[in-house]
Amino acid sequence: MILNKRIVLLAGHYGSGKTNVAVNLVQAMKTQHEHVAFADLDIVNPYFRGKDSSDELEQQGIRVICSDYANSNVDMPALPPDMYAITDDKILHTVIDVGGDDRGALALGRLAPAIRAEQDYHMLMVVNGYRPLTRTPDEVLEVMREIELAGGVPFTGLINNSNIGAETTAEDVLATQALVQQVAKRCGLPVVLTTVDESLYDQLKITIPDLFPLRLQRRAV
Repeated sequence: MILNKRIVLLAGHYGSGKTNVAVNLVQAMKTQHEHVAFADLDIVNPYFRGKDSSDELEQQGIRVICSDYANSNVDMPALPPDMYAITDDKILHTVIDVGGDDRGALALGRLAPAIRAEQDYHMLMVVNGYRPLTRTPDEVLEVMREIELAGGVPFTGLINNSNIGAETTAEDVLATQALVQQVAKRCGLPVVLTTVDESLYDQLKITIPDLFPLRLQRRAV
């Protein structure tokens, strides 16, 4: 249901896995809409980015909007030159990978007024309960407040992307359900998705509602 909006934004703490979630979501969006884009607004961390999947996405007919410096050895903040297509082109459905934490979300401020005015978006907090600084409801809520203040777009929902990498088990995912539900209750927002590696999907699809299988993003060489 989150793909029923024209713009889907994903934000979260560093290491939450939001980029991999965003790549998978935009591929799902392409099955529902003709004109689709993936936008990487992360100007803080230019090394592990949506650019890693740009060739694959473009082969699928998905437009990629990202900095010219992504995956280069140039470490400098740079916004995608065509980022205003996200708000100006009304037939374009876009998944946006917002930068990590409040510093990374600053770039979103350029687009925030137009996004809020259109009111056709989801702003989703990607939570990994196994990462530092997002292991308690208080910590998650503090990161959310910082991102909202910096980016200027209020959150509309949560994604539980809790994992410990390749070692993640079904029990690890289930153990974080209470954490994310507590955050949801305190901020009054729904948990719209729980994401798992596709290898765990069959084990959990009956137990966890709104479960979304993820394919691991491949790193560019």
